[in-house]
Amino acid sequence: MKVNIINKGHQPLPQYATSQSAGMDLRANLDEPVILKPLERKLIPTGLHIALPVGFEAQVRPRSGLALKKGITVLNTPGTIDADYRGEIGVVLINLSQEEFVVNDGERIAQMVIARHENAEFIEVEVLDETERGEGGYGHTGVK
Repeated sequence: MKVNIINKGHQPLPQYATSQSAGMDLRANLDEPVILKPLERKLIPTGLHIALPVGFEAQVRPRSGLALKKGITVLNTPGTIDADYRGEIGVVLINLSQEEFVVNDGERIAQMVIARHENAEFIEVEVLDETERGEGGYGHTGVK
């Protein structure tokens, strides 16, 4: 799939780390480092603008290494970039650790996955078909 992209920043374009990677790393595009205090969140710019084909979205997800080692994650995960959005891709990072975290220019801060999606048409009915699960919700299957 080909995706048009404008890079208004100074970082390289996103790319897959391996031939079977699902996500591409997004990098911080900063004029100066950004400090995230414990429990603080900030929008980090990437300098990237994309035009996805109709029927696709880009999902912005945390990087597992940052989450495990530093307690840094993406707050609205997965964040969705719609096919008709043309603004800059920003990443809402939050620091869930007890220590300050410095986001440096060029740092890999999130990953982006391109995914196909469907648009649903809701049809209002009086009754839904029955299933074995029924209305069983959160934790209804218990601990095994």
